[in-house]
Amino acid sequence: MTLSIIGTGSMSRALAIGLNKAFDLEIIGRTVEKAQEFINANNLNATAHQIEDLDISDKRVIFCVKPYALKPVADQLTGQAEVIYSVLAGTAVNTIKAELPSKHYVRVMPNVAASFGASMTTLTGDDHCKEEAQEIFSHVGQALWLSSEKELDIATGLAGSGPAYLCLIAEALADGAVKQGLKRDDAMKLTQGLFAGFAPLLASNHPALIKDSVMSPGGTTAAGYSALESAGVRAGCIDAIEAAYKKT
Repeated sequence: MTLSIIGTGSMSRALAIGLNKAFDLEIIGRTVEKAQEFINANNLNATAHQIEDLDISDKRVIFCVKPYALKPVADQLTGQAEVIYSVLAGTAVNTIKAELPSKHYVRVMPNVAASFGASMTTLTGDDHCKEEAQEIFSHVGQALWLSSEKELDIATGLAGSGPAYLCLIAEALADGAVKQGLKRDDAMKLTQGLFAGFAPLLASNHPALIKDSVMSPGGTTAAGYSALESAGVRAGCIDAIEAAYKKT
C-alpha cells in the first residue's frame, strides 16, 4: 500500500518515520526539493513530489498541514482521492469535504510519539475505512476508533495534547528534586525512568489502585500527594482537557 503524506512539519515527520517500514511513502511538500530534504533528513525510503498540480486520484492521502492551510493547499491539488486521512486538529469532516474531493474521509489525531511507534491515535469518519485506518495507524502505536467527531475532539485534548501536559509534569517533578538538592542530570534520569516504568503499570491497573498501592498511611507519598491536591493539580488537569476541547 502507498500512502501520500502532504506536509513536512513535525507531525508529518513523526508519522513518516513510524510508517516508513510498513508502507511505500510519497512525501509531498511545497517543492520537490523541500520534500526531498525532508526525506533525506529523516532517512526515509520515499519519493518526493510537490503540491502544485499534484493528482491525488485514487490515492490514500494523509493530509498533515496546519488547519489554516487547508484551502490554499487543497486548491493546488487535482483529482479525487480514495481516502483522505486528515490530521487537521479541530477541522470537521464537512469542512474537509468542501475543499478536498475524496471517496472517503477519516479524521486522525495522533501524537508526536508516532515516531517511536508509541502514539495513542484516535480516529473517526467513514465506517467503510475503519479496519484499514486502524491497521495503518497501528504501525505508529495504538489506534482507537471513536464513534463521533465530538469524541475525537475531546480525545484531541487528552491524547493529542497530552504529551505537552506530561512534559509540564515531568519538568516540574525534576525541578522539585533539584530544589531539594539532587543534581539536574540525576533528576532527569529518575524522571525518565519513572515515566518509562509507569506506562506498563497504567496499562494493567486503574490509577486509583496504583496510587493506593504506593501510599502508606502517614508516609512520604501521602505527604506529597496532599501537596498536589492542595495546589489544585487534579482540578488543573480536568480544566486543561476542557480548555483544549473548547479550542478544538
